[in-house]
Amino acid sequence: MRIERIVVPTPFPVGPINLYLIVDDPLTLLDTGPKTEEALAALREGLRGLGFRPDDLQRVVLTHTHEDHCGLAGELQRLSGAPVYVHEWEYAAIAERREGRVRRELLERAGVPPEAVAEIMERYARVKGYGDAVEDVESYRDEHEFTFASGALRVVHTPGHTPGSCCLWREGSRLLLAGDTILKTITPNPVLNPDPIDPARRFPSLGEYLVSLARIRALAPTLIKTSHGEDVTDYEEHFNRLVRHVRERQARVLALVPKGGATAWGVARQLFPRAADLHLFLAVSEAVAHLDLAVADGKLRVEPGDSGTPELFFYN
Repeated sequence: MRIERIVVPTPFPVGPINLYLIVDDPLTLLDTGPKTEEALAALREGLRGLGFRPDDLQRVVLTHTHEDHCGLAGELQRLSGAPVYVHEWEYAAIAERREGRVRRELLERAGVPPEAVAEIMERYARVKGYGDAVEDVESYRDEHEFTFASGALRVVHTPGHTPGSCCLWREGSRLLLAGDTILKTITPNPVLNPDPIDPARRFPSLGEYLVSLARIRALAPTLIKTSHGEDVTDYEEHFNRLVRHVRERQARVLALVPKGGATAWGVARQLFPRAADLHLFLAVSEAVAHLDLAVADGKLRVEPGDSGTPELFFYN
């Protein structure tokens, strides 16, 4: 099984994305890049350099449904007829595209003021334009195997960055294709999402992410290919660094909660006072994720707001 990296540009602060072409039967592309002319041109050029064209693709697999990973899926399917696969928890996000990734009710519950809610919603409405709905989508689950002529890649469901984030695992070579779950020089943001099982609840993104990191550690990968930046070759060191970062950020968040309680918005503005544009939503996501983790660990309690007032987090 040969795996080739194709780098395409994105219009997002994260920079270019690494796509992976599995040169085997069936010819499979992992993630697609955003729906831009620049990304499609770079993808075409990357495929051409490997001796292929977009219409040669036989399968497209998505690690999750952020637009830099899924935006060209519809176009590639139209060109090739290839089916598109995504984790079942994010099926609707790519097959229907009726809602953007930002939910107004979650922002309001976090205490985001109306003018900031409007700004965030408007910014991410534009982001939604970097991807289309896909007609032929098939869902996969944890442990699903994508088979090839020379072997298989197994799905490892690693929720955290998004509820349906997944990696692909090559057992024989201890190779992990990690999507955004593991990034060498960036800590993936635990994005604010409704829970896929109970949409009335908030998805406990950071707690789930820590579980996912431990699950990858148990696999003991020797090589991790990431979606942004370079490979990770020493996961034990990387794991310890990420856990240390979470603990340090958790301590900082707890120090920002006064005796009278705090909203997630209030904590976010103190954590990231200069956050603007797309980073504003990510700042709120980060604050909510750490506050929820503190509640789960028994360090804080949360009191739901009444009549549209936001939640408040207090020390126990």
